[in-house]
Amino acid sequence: MTERSHISVQGVHKLFQSGGQEVYALKAIDLEIARGEFVCLLGPSGCGKSTLLNAVAGFSLPTSGTIAVDGVAVTDPGPDRGMVFQEYALFPWMTVEQNIAFGLQVKGEARTVIQDTVSGLLGLLNLQDFRKRYPKDLSGGMRQRVAIARVLAIDSPIMLMDEPFGALDALTRRTLQDELLRLWTDLKKTILFVTHSIEEALYLADRTVVMTYRPGTLKRDLRVDLPRPRDVASPAFNALKKDLSQLLTEEQTRHDQAEFRGAAVD
Repeated sequence: MTERSHISVQGVHKLFQSGGQEVYALKAIDLEIARGEFVCLLGPSGCGKSTLLNAVAGFSLPTSGTIAVDGVAVTDPGPDRGMVFQEYALFPWMTVEQNIAFGLQVKGEARTVIQDTVSGLLGLLNLQDFRKRYPKDLSGGMRQRVAIARVLAIDSPIMLMDEPFGALDALTRRTLQDELLRLWTDLKKTILFVTHSIEEALYLADRTVVMTYRPGTLKRDLRVDLPRPRDVASPAFNALKKDLSQLLTEEQTRHDQAEFRGAAVD
């Protein structure tokens, strides 16, 4: 691991059993992420983006290779890595403020600390008017704000995000992208973000890492040297978008061919 790496992934392989055969989900993954960096994992379905994210989270260990945070091997989930899912993962029987407070209560924080933290996050994410609402009474965008607030409450230095805006409409998605960038700028978190959207990756990330279709390997590690806020209509943005689109089209073609072969065999 280099001195500047916050997250270090070295020689990671992940094998699954499928139909009596070993299938590589990840193969020879090497990835170094600096503290405070925003990195997007981009690729077609089945390329191992979420598998890699779950391995960094400690939910699923690699078959071989190492993953470390600040030089310490990842062997299980930990409070240094907060996870935000696409499905929100909120407790439906808890109000907004109770959902946000949950992690702090598990940590045994004092009531005054919990109250101050929750109040601060309600303000930070514009949730003050919804503090007594239950998840079923919220829009998808508001639920995702609560999910992000819950991760921020435990103050994890690393945020792992698995297509958190994938189910949202375009306007809500862009609003939350801007909110996330504001929080990242203010709070200096390290973010590893999974997406299948080229525009989202280029809009958000310092680096966009393109993964190949199975076995998941790293096809391209692109540093996005565009000033923020980024103009999605600019020639420079669209030149990068065209470049990445070509890479993803190649992998999508491989995916479709594999699906066709599988259907023919069946």
